Amino acid sequence: MANKLVVSLSPHVHGGDSVKRNMYWVCIALIPAFLCSIISFGIGAIITTAISVASCVFFEWAINRFMLKNPKCTVSDGSAILTGVLLAFNLPSNIQPWIIVIGALFAIGVVKMTFGGLGCNLFNPALAGRAFLLISFPVDMTTWPLAGQGFGAYLDAETGATPLSIMKTAFKDGDVTQLQSLPSFQDMLMGNTGGCLGEVCAAALILGLIVLLVKKVITWHIPVSILAIVVVLSGLLHLADPVYANPLAELLSGGLLLGAIFMATDYVTSPMSHKGQLVYGVAIGVLTVVIRAYGAYPEGMSFAILIMNAFTPLINNKFKPKRFGEVPAKK
Repeated sequence: MANKLVVSLSPHVHGGDSVKRNMYWVCIALIPAFLCSIISFGIGAIITTAISVASCVFFEWAINRFMLKNPKCTVSDGSAILTGVLLAFNLPSNIQPWIIVIGALFAIGVVKMTFGGLGCNLFNPALAGRAFLLISFPVDMTTWPLAGQGFGAYLDAETGATPLSIMKTAFKDGDVTQLQSLPSFQDMLMGNTGGCLGEVCAAALILGLIVLLVKKVITWHIPVSILAIVVVLSGLLHLADPVYANPLAELLSGGLLLGAIFMATDYVTSPMSHKGQLVYGVAIGVLTVVIRAYGAYPEGMSFAILIMNAFTPLINNKFKPKRFGEVPAKK
């Protein structure tokens, strides 16, 4: 009698996929970008990432333990670690540690745990934390250390303009000659520019994309649709007025690759169907180009993703997958 036949509802096939597996594979895919950030910014990259990860893990554990009285700790699923890494990758390497802690508290405590934890949050926690810090501490969040100042450059790092700020100023002033001060494509590809920790080395981010696609952690629909529409629209703007930077510079600068590959593809805050993902990606690409050209901030990727996070439920409702055996309704 011990070996009873158990009959349950479908599906009956288990694919071996899990939240923990996917979270840790995303973390693994971010390792090349992290190593490049250490090469570019030295010990500041290590300190910023360590504080961010430790703070996110601590706040998730503490909220579960003392506020929600949840006996099952969710830290082991890797989502808090990934949030900490992505939050750090959206920060300057010389930012004050206490600002990082505030950003982690907002990302985990307000954006994630307030809505019920992983799977219930409406917005991407790391991006929401970045947006909160950008609004609250604009000077600290827009002071960018230059790359290649040595491993020890942290408290006294030399700062300078990022490629996006150069492009923004040129477009605002209508002075195409200012684009001549942009770093070379090779420098932007290999990380020899200023900016956030995780956005400076485009080659490392592309390598991470390949890892995620090969391991089937994400599909191509969101990142490719975002990058494609940015290239097309920025190319049209460049043809209409050369003061707008060429598409390759737009593609390799700022947080475009980081956002398109690692944050717009977040399972919780992105559409479920492939058609919905394409609509979502195209909209993010359009918003990014518009904000970069006409908005107050040089970078529009973070705000574009957060805006479309809010539209994800509507997109899911519009592009519902057809149930197996469902008979279409008669019109």
